[in-house]
Amino acid sequence: MNTTMKRMIIMLAAVGIVLGAIFGFGIFKNVMISRYFATAGAPPQTVSTMPAKFDDWQPTMSAVGSLRAAKGADLALEVPGVVDEVAFDSGEEVVAGTVLLRLRAADDEARLRSLEATAQLAATTYDRNRKQFEAKAISQASLDVDAANLKSARAAVEEQRATVNKKVLRAPFSGRLGVRQVDVGQYLTPGTAVVTLQALDPIYADFYVPPAQAAKIAVGQKAVVKLDKETTAGVTGEVSALNSKVEPGSRTVLVRATVANPARQLLPGTPVVVEIETGKAERHITLPQTAITYNPYGDTVFLAQSDGKDDAGKPKFKARQSFVVTGPTRGDQIAILEGIKEGDQVVTAGQLKIQNDTPLIINNNVQLKNDPNPKPREGER
Repeated sequence: MNTTMKRMIIMLAAVGIVLGAIFGFGIFKNVMISRYFATAGAPPQTVSTMPAKFDDWQPTMSAVGSLRAAKGADLALEVPGVVDEVAFDSGEEVVAGTVLLRLRAADDEARLRSLEATAQLAATTYDRNRKQFEAKAISQASLDVDAANLKSARAAVEEQRATVNKKVLRAPFSGRLGVRQVDVGQYLTPGTAVVTLQALDPIYADFYVPPAQAAKIAVGQKAVVKLDKETTAGVTGEVSALNSKVEPGSRTVLVRATVANPARQLLPGTPVVVEIETGKAERHITLPQTAITYNPYGDTVFLAQSDGKDDAGKPKFKARQSFVVTGPTRGDQIAILEGIKEGDQVVTAGQLKIQNDTPLIINNNVQLKNDPNPKPREGER
């Protein structure tokens, strides 16, 4: 074997050793990295937590309805005529019997006076002939004719007086008038709306509920009427009536609540939300609704479970997923019926980036709201 061949063999052997060392180091590095991640586990994640606690929970039902006046009508006359006088102002408060409008009635009043004179003459004739009948100067038949004429004349007077009275519009009950719809000199046909009259205190709130919910409502129950669902304060009244049948179209039951309206600020036709307390107060564990992870296979929460202490003696925590059974909601809260117990530390923010056994860093500088009656802050919508 010559010198050149020896050098070639030595060079190839050296290259093989170098390549083997490189590949061997790569395999060693991958094995060590895998072992490191296997022993190191998932990196810790920062989350917020809240202790689970019991709150008093009053079951309520809510329904959308509308306000209705205790008494309300669009006032009109039943006879035609020309408006002679408008005796009210728009928006005025009136009492029952107040004259609101008069039609021109000169011809009718003249005819009434004529009929009254005829009736007076018939009465005089009857009195004179009655005396003659007592003196047996005339027959019973003649006296009967005089009596019939008197009754007919008086009936004609009453009929004409009723016609004259129909030309005057009076308030049928006390309340607030709306906007005037007619003017002096205008010709009105029978049934033309003149003005609306509404008795506003008290006022009704009518709403519909399913029959199953209607079975939980009784006359006298407390009812809170709000202008919208987000309004925290409302007007308190009580249930005053339930309809005796189910509406065939909607399959719901009409319920009426009565509320005081001394300031007359609530107006008929206004849409409202009516809340009624049903049943006895209960106690439920409550959480912010955002703490719940909703899944097709069940709703879950993450708990911050104690995991000993670190080298500095500080407590460590890890995530544990727990299935829960949720109940009703109110405001920011949701009731938890099963799955956690009082005192459990529940993850309320950051749960989307964790799974079972993920190490946790707890930072509660910012907490989610758990308010049964949230109020929007200024600038929020």
